[in-house]
Amino acid sequence: MNSQKEQIFQFIDAHRDEMLALWQELVNLESGSWNKPGIDIVANRIQQVLAREGAVTRILEMEQAGNMLIGELGSDRKKAKVLFLGHMDTVFPEGTAAKRPFTVRDGVAYGPGVLDMKGGIVAALYAIKALQAVGYNARPLKVILAGDEEVAHGKSNAADVFMAEAQGAAAAFNCETGFTDDAIVVGRKGTAVFELEVKGVAVHAGNEPENGRSAILEIAHKVIAIQNLTNWEKGTTFNVGVIQGGTVPNAVPGQAKIVIDVRYLDPALLPEIRQQIQEAAAKTYIQGTTTTVAEVYGMAPMRRTAGVDELFSIVKKTYEEMNVGIPYAKLVGGGSDSAFSVMAGVSTVCAMGVKGGRNHSPEEFAIVESLFERAKLLAVCTINLDADSFCLQTLKR
Repeated sequence: MNSQKEQIFQFIDAHRDEMLALWQELVNLESGSWNKPGIDIVANRIQQVLAREGAVTRILEMEQAGNMLIGELGSDRKKAKVLFLGHMDTVFPEGTAAKRPFTVRDGVAYGPGVLDMKGGIVAALYAIKALQAVGYNARPLKVILAGDEEVAHGKSNAADVFMAEAQGAAAAFNCETGFTDDAIVVGRKGTAVFELEVKGVAVHAGNEPENGRSAILEIAHKVIAIQNLTNWEKGTTFNVGVIQGGTVPNAVPGQAKIVIDVRYLDPALLPEIRQQIQEAAAKTYIQGTTTTVAEVYGMAPMRRTAGVDELFSIVKKTYEEMNVGIPYAKLVGGGSDSAFSVMAGVSTVCAMGVKGGRNHSPEEFAIVESLFERAKLLAVCTINLDADSFCLQTLKR
C-alpha cells in the first residue's frame, strides 16, 4: 500500500472521536421524511462541514420536502468527477431521537437513522476530508444528498436533480445501508406504490343489513386478487401492506382503503404493472360499490450494467488490498437513488455505508468500527480509480 493510502488510514484513525461526535449529532437531529425543518437543519450542518474543506456548496430549496445538498471540491481537475450519494431523511416520526438518542453499547451504535443512513454520510464526509488532507487532486469530488429518499421523492424533483448533477461522472459511491456480510449492492428493484379506495353503502348492521354494500368485503376480494399478481419468475412482487376500513362493528362499512407496494426488476414492466392494478380495481365483486385507484409514488430500478460490475471489481480489489474481508455482489429489493446515477450513465455501487441491520425498526443498529473502515474504503477506492492495476475500460476517463 502506498504512502498516500497509509496517510489516509492515519488521518481517519486520528479523527475517530470527531467522526463519532458528528455521527451522534446527526442521529440526534430529528429528520423524518415529513419533518422538513429537521432535514433542512441536517443539510445546513453538513454544508458547514463541506465548506470547511473548501467545497462549493448549494442548498436546493424544496417547497414540500426536505432540501437537497450539493457540494463539490476540485471542479477544475481534469478527469471525470467522483460522486458520493445519499439521503438525510429517516423513516422515524418526530420525537424518536428524543426517546432513543444515539447510544453505543459494546461497539454497536443505536438510534434512528444510525444505519440508514447518517453513518454513511459521516463515512463519506471523512473519506473526502482524508483525501483532501493527503493532497488528492486527480478528480473532482462531488456530494449529492437528498432530503426525501425514504418517500421516493414523491413531493420533489430530486430524481431529476440526481440525474442532472451526475452527468459525466466516472463513478458513484452510494453510502446507503451496508451489510454485515460485506455485500455490495449492484442492482435494486424498482418500487411503485398505489392506493386503492372502495366506496360502499353504510347502514345499520342490525336494522337493515340487506341495504348495505360492504366496502370491506369488496376490498377483501381485491386484496386476494392483487396478492396473486406476484410473479416470482419475473421478480415482480405485489404486497398489500396497509388496509383500513369501517368505523364501528355494528355498521356495514361504507369505506375501505388499501396501500399496495410493487417491486420489479425491469423498467419495461411498469406499464404492465399499472394495467394490472387498474384491472384489479375495475373488477366489481359487490354490486353497488365503486373503486378508485391512484399511483402515489415510485422509485426506478437500479440496473446492473457493465460499468456497475467494473466498479464493483475495483471495490473488491480494494477490499483485498486493505485485507478487510471478501465482498460479493448483491441484488436487493429496496430502492435507492443509485437508480438515477445509473440512469445518467454513471458506474455506481450501493450499500457502501456503515454496516449493520434492522434498519427502519426500533432495533436499527450499526457496527461502530465499520464507520472507520468504510471511510477508508471510500477514500482508497477513489484513489484506485486511477491505479493501473485497478482501472478498467469503462472508468478510463
